[in-house]
Amino acid sequence: MNSSSTSSVSKGCFVFKPSSKKKKLSFTTADYFNKSQDTDSEDSRIRFEAYQGLWHRMKKETEQLQEDLNKKLFDGLIEFFRQSHSEFQETKNEWSSRMRSSEIPTAALVLGVNVTDHDVTFKSLSDVLQESVTPYVASLHSKECPGIGQMVQKLLVQLMGQNVNVDYDEDDDDQVQVTRKRTHCSMASLSGWYQSVTKKEKPLTPSKKRASSSRYWHSPPVVVIIKDLESFSAKVLQDFIIIISQYIHALPLILVFGIATSPMIIHRLLSHSVCSLLCIELFQSLSCTEHLATVVDKLLLTTQFPFKLSGKVLQVLISIFLYHDFSVHNFIKGLQLSLVEHFHSQALSVLCCSLQEARRRIRIFSHADCETLRQLPSFMRYVESQAPEKQVQLLTCDSSVKEITEKLLEDLHVYHENYIPVLRCLHSFTSILPKYPLGKQIRELHCTCMEKDVWESEEYVSAFQLLRMLAKEELVSALKKGLEFLKTSSGKQLSDEAEKMEELLANFQSPEGVDSGQVDQLRNGEEEDVSPQKTLQKTDLYHLQKTLLELKDSRRSRKLSRFEAQRHEVVDFIDSLVRKYLAPPEMQTLYEVMYFSGAATLRRHLNAAPRIALHTALNNPYSYLKNDALKSVAGSISHSAPDICIAYKLHLECGRLINLYDWLEAFATVVTAADGQDQESEPLDQVDEVIHARFIRAVSELELLGFVKATKQKTDHVARLTWGGC
Repeated sequence: MNSSSTSSVSKGCFVFKPSSKKKKLSFTTADYFNKSQDTDSEDSRIRFEAYQGLWHRMKKETEQLQEDLNKKLFDGLIEFFRQSHSEFQETKNEWSSRMRSSEIPTAALVLGVNVTDHDVTFKSLSDVLQESVTPYVASLHSKECPGIGQMVQKLLVQLMGQNVNVDYDEDDDDQVQVTRKRTHCSMASLSGWYQSVTKKEKPLTPSKKRASSSRYWHSPPVVVIIKDLESFSAKVLQDFIIIISQYIHALPLILVFGIATSPMIIHRLLSHSVCSLLCIELFQSLSCTEHLATVVDKLLLTTQFPFKLSGKVLQVLISIFLYHDFSVHNFIKGLQLSLVEHFHSQALSVLCCSLQEARRRIRIFSHADCETLRQLPSFMRYVESQAPEKQVQLLTCDSSVKEITEKLLEDLHVYHENYIPVLRCLHSFTSILPKYPLGKQIRELHCTCMEKDVWESEEYVSAFQLLRMLAKEELVSALKKGLEFLKTSSGKQLSDEAEKMEELLANFQSPEGVDSGQVDQLRNGEEEDVSPQKTLQKTDLYHLQKTLLELKDSRRSRKLSRFEAQRHEVVDFIDSLVRKYLAPPEMQTLYEVMYFSGAATLRRHLNAAPRIALHTALNNPYSYLKNDALKSVAGSISHSAPDICIAYKLHLECGRLINLYDWLEAFATVVTAADGQDQESEPLDQVDEVIHARFIRAVSELELLGFVKATKQKTDHVARLTWGGC
């Protein structure tokens, strides 16, 4: 409808449907790379392709990991479904007699408080069930089921594949009665529909996934997944269970409760009479902390992927996980964001790939790439450590830079090949110590080693003092685990270290490992430090420190036994491994190529303060929209800014009470300048109507955001609610 069709009407409201040809603007990751103005398009394309290839491999690894973790849980659920369904399938008379008590097979699936990960788990469960068990799977969410009518309707829509209309009688007095009748009839129609499709030789399947019926069970069960049990209304849930229990003799129904807190929530939501209708079996998924440990182990503590996180970045992701959502899915998203930022901000991230591919890319480096390489802080530090003649050669000759870069990258890969096995070896010793001085999880030890020289910390000294007090059995067990980790490395350096550790282990396992005199002392309890060792794990920190000091003094006055000498040799060997192979990555040349260290950037994106972010968006919209028209000098109001931004910046100049008329006048002045209009060129009433409507909308939005509110002190004023910079 054009403007001429409405010209004859003086006042009115018209609806103009948007054109279907308009497409929503989308901003892809490729556009994010290509928008960078400090690099050419070819370099951006290469980095984007490198990012895509690396993330595709990491994503495939996470999907395989998720599938492996869910396999045990899903196998247990399917076995429970099989046992429950076999009774219905084999002897229907026994099933009917059992179902006179209306017991519905129910799987209580405890997934933990990481609610954001539940959708991924339920999606995988639905896919597994629809692949080989049953095509009749329905997932119900609390937001979609505020009432019993909507809940039953949603169930039928998903199972029968068609819309179910619920009609109500016009008589208000019979409203409740008719509603119950329609719900009852809807379940009856579902029962009849199920009987009709299962009696046919080739069932008419309502979904594309049901194309082949041979892979499903005979008379497949109807699985109803209630995703968020805690969020459902108790009355709605009880009515639903009572209704479906009346059809259990004809429908092989199976319920799956998704629980985030505790199984006791079932008895808090449902009465005893309703709980008696359920045959509940409990299933527990892997805890989110164990899941995170597996993800860190597979994606970060491996040489399979060259991309690494610095200690501070990893601490940011782990802190968000532990103190906010416990979501492994969000942790992986944060890892992906780190990968995107690294390849976007670091021009030399093209070398974050396999060693063979990196060598090929170094050979085609241009002079500008070599200059970028020379500006890296770690490379500058390396140049300064060389002889003067070598420094001149590295700063002037590109071929020398390419040659030394290949060698330095090879050293960086060797560093990672040695770092990870030695880290695991050290963790096998420190994880059995009381109080866990260096952390219980390997990720804690990894963060400590990346941030500083771990051997200079007090926790390290305390841990190695405790290692010198370990019993033989504990020490031998830790040696065996550490030896397995060292043998996983293919490098020659760690192969030699593994041979030496194997010799130390053989000395402990030999009969001569402990002299006979010490054996008698250990049996009779005559040695002075035996008692503290036996009670080492049962004492508090004060007595532990006191025991360590006493042992330190006693060692000075007596000769060490053979076992103690061997134990000291093992501890000294582990200490030498740590000092040799666990230096922080910042000490390695060209570490910037593989390590992302933008902790502040990551925290701003993932853990931003809402009020500060909102103030930044309204006060300086260019920081988020990146539109050059929104750039403005500090303290001024851009005439191209959105209305809410103009109103917000004007309200910052006001006091506790804001006069709406003055605010409108100032707003009209800015907007008129923004539109390039002259107030004398157009009728004031037309300009005022448009500006007035835009102003009212902007003030309403500010009131919704909590910046202003209406006040009873003055009718034409609003009260300001925030002060200071925001």
